[in-house]
Amino acid sequence: MDNASKYRFVCTLTFGDIYGQIIVWLIVLFVSLAAALALMGASRPIYALATVGLILVLSLPFLLFAFVTTLLNHIEFSAVDPQAEKAARLGNSVPDQRPAQAAS
Repeated sequence: MDNASKYRFVCTLTFGDIYGQIIVWLIVLFVSLAAALALMGASRPIYALATVGLILVLSLPFLLFAFVTTLLNHIEFSAVDPQAEKAARLGNSVPDQRPAQAAS
């Protein structure tokens, strides 16, 4: 457990990272409601409710998977220099210890 103090946990998730996923799911929701309204005029309106339920039940696992994988992709563990951390606690001026960005 002593090694845990050598790493910093950082979550860089922002609303913009999941905004597109929310928009796509809302489009799916509105399309299912439009299909339900189209089927409501049919002779059996139970098909309308079944259509909405089926689309929502089938789309929710994909939405959950997208959210969880996006969250996991934005979790970072960065190494912390123990001497720099000690100096920062004492109030000495130390350069910012941000994690190194990978070149893409």
